[in-house]
Amino acid sequence: MAYKARLREFDNILNKDIIDLEDLKKLAFTGIPDDQGKRAICWRLLLNYLPTEKSSWSTYLKTKRDLYRQFIDEMIVTPGAKEVDGDVEDHPLSMNPDSEWQTFFKDNEVLLQIDKDVRRLCPDISFFQQPTEFPCSVVVNSMDVKRLHRRVERRVLKSANVERKGMGMTKIALSFKKANEDYAPMDEGQEAHWEVVERILFLYAKLNPGQSYVQGMNEILGPIYYTFASDPDATYREWAEADSFFCFTNLMSEIRDFFIKTLDETQCGINSMMTRMLVQLKNSDLDVWLRFQQLELRPQYYSFRWITLLLSQEFPLPDVLRIWDSLFSDEKRFNFLIYICCAMIVILRNQLLNGDFPLNLKLLQNFPPMDVQIILSKAVELSKKGF
Repeated sequence: MAYKARLREFDNILNKDIIDLEDLKKLAFTGIPDDQGKRAICWRLLLNYLPTEKSSWSTYLKTKRDLYRQFIDEMIVTPGAKEVDGDVEDHPLSMNPDSEWQTFFKDNEVLLQIDKDVRRLCPDISFFQQPTEFPCSVVVNSMDVKRLHRRVERRVLKSANVERKGMGMTKIALSFKKANEDYAPMDEGQEAHWEVVERILFLYAKLNPGQSYVQGMNEILGPIYYTFASDPDATYREWAEADSFFCFTNLMSEIRDFFIKTLDETQCGINSMMTRMLVQLKNSDLDVWLRFQQLELRPQYYSFRWITLLLSQEFPLPDVLRIWDSLFSDEKRFNFLIYICCAMIVILRNQLLNGDFPLNLKLLQNFPPMDVQIILSKAVELSKKGF
């Protein structure tokens, strides 16, 4: 009965002509029902993608989704014979900065890392290896021209090792390695969910050249795309790719400092966040804090990944979705992440106080399975005490 009452509370907010974001945040903070598409629509609102005026949704979404299709057409460069500067034919060896071949080769350097990361996304579930029911027609019908993973096919990787002894001749040893991943090829006209994630990340890197792609962004995008691509409402599910791109872009604009090394020491940088976590830990449990100081167990060894990836690698996907309900609803935008990290440590206090450096590090880097609600409740308790 309580669950049905909770669903009605969400309906009361979401069915209004103007969505009250403050009311939605308060309700969503304690968890969003994952059926009937509630989580998907709430995340679109909480990540500042959908406007609060419902009457504008149809026009707004069409504009955004058309724009994303334009990105696919324009950003995924298809090199071929063309004139550059009106008189020089474009070709793979062209040194002209406007050459599409130059762009193609440069893009492939970024694409190689993206491809490697998305293939191993959420390995404990099969979702990302399954075909999407809404493949991008522009891509699957393009005779492989726009299928990104084909550009960096990883069935066989060739590498050259250069060896030099004294002043003698250089020896170049060629080696061939097979990729670890072995995925069954999709049927004609299909594409896997990981291919869609790869395309989103590639376009993000192209549109944000100052930041480009940084390893770990795939772990941020994965839960968003999974939520949207699993929406029970097919009219929304069909546009999961475009909507995920814009929600991911909005989220990255808030946490981008975590991924930029030159901003590590800024107020919103990763080092500042880890320092804040230690201060909170000292206030919450002085004994554990002292034990960490004694062992020289620095937050960089465990909490760097926790904070940077919003805990997406520490828990099973359903738990990550529940945690993100609270993070996206946080009035102070990710302050609650600090409390969750502290709660994770405090809950393990007995083991941490009795463990040595190797045991404690292993425990923190491989957080034991438990009911995530226990952690969230503890985090709420810590948040009420404040910094």
